[in-house]
Amino acid sequence: MQIEVLKSKIHKATITQSDLNYIGSIAIDEVLMDAANLIENERVHIYNITNGERFDTYIILGERGSGIISLNGAAARKVAIGDKIIIVSYASMDFEKAKQFKPIIIFPDDDNKLR
Repeated sequence: MQIEVLKSKIHKATITQSDLNYIGSIAIDEVLMDAANLIENERVHIYNITNGERFDTYIILGERGSGIISLNGAAARKVAIGDKIIIVSYASMDFEKAKQFKPIIIFPDDDNKLR
């Protein structure tokens, strides 16, 4: 049996940009991506702490060390600059393996820098 479990989480990141005219996705600072074990084009779920919106998209690389968290395309309508969000990804795995699996969770500061 396969189940989905939390794989990676960036808790309380701050939206720094949004671009309605860009073709979809979320740009995440590559430092945060590495720390959270996320990769380019990976599907992520976005939970907006500020306004309650919940949606999913895919990751594009943000400039390393920039602190960028930018939602683009239609998702730009679901956030405002300064909003706090949670970014999560899930993985499917065998039930028994899932019992032992430990997700990676990071808590960036208000400037999206690692603490």
